[in-house]
Amino acid sequence: MRTGGENCRHRRAVHARRAGLQNRCSPHLTRRAVMKIVIVGASGAIGRAVAELLGARHEIVPVGRSSGAHHADITDPASIAAALESIGRFDAIVVAAGDPHFGPLTDTSPAQFAAGLGGKLLGQINVALAALPWLADGGSITLTSGCLSEQPVRGGSNASVSNAGIDAFARSAAVDLPRGLRINAVSPTVLTESLPKYGDYLPGFDDAPAAKVARAYRRSIEAGETGQVYRVWS
Repeated sequence: MRTGGENCRHRRAVHARRAGLQNRCSPHLTRRAVMKIVIVGASGAIGRAVAELLGARHEIVPVGRSSGAHHADITDPASIAAALESIGRFDAIVVAAGDPHFGPLTDTSPAQFAAGLGGKLLGQINVALAALPWLADGGSITLTSGCLSEQPVRGGSNASVSNAGIDAFARSAAVDLPRGLRINAVSPTVLTESLPKYGDYLPGFDDAPAAKVARAYRRSIEAGETGQVYRVWS
């Protein structure tokens, strides 16, 4: 029979073992592994904010059209392939680049509309497809659409089609990706930092600072979800 002191020590030992098992079995109690994260469009407002938010915990590899450690034009599949090959294996990729066409629909030529789709929708799909061989098992792709997918404005039909297409691609690709790969899209409103350039196209729209939008990218990369569109519309 145990003495009172022995019983106390026994209870403490059992409690310690249970706590140890809980810590080993609960992912949210463990330290998240350092990831290698590629950011395409790293010099833009969103890219800079995402790098600042995640750079303290992860390795950031910036990619830009003419800036950053690696260069790529998202409208050129060969350019993207070369950049990713030079980077090698990585755990996540963010695409925060793309320029749709803005202008009155009656003044937009088929060539201008096609160029706008290529500059954003098809450009981001180019990156997603090129990234597949280089992503580690369980890795993630995060694309960037925008609120015009569901909130159209005058002169923004090309942007609306591009954004809606990106959202649809993220949802549909999620059911088709192998090796536990994940894909999501972030759909921001107009950035506070971009009001001088785009504010007149979105009159009366709520804006959001890039630092707030960046948290949606962290969720996409770290939270484990797939096929999601994260709306940051205010």
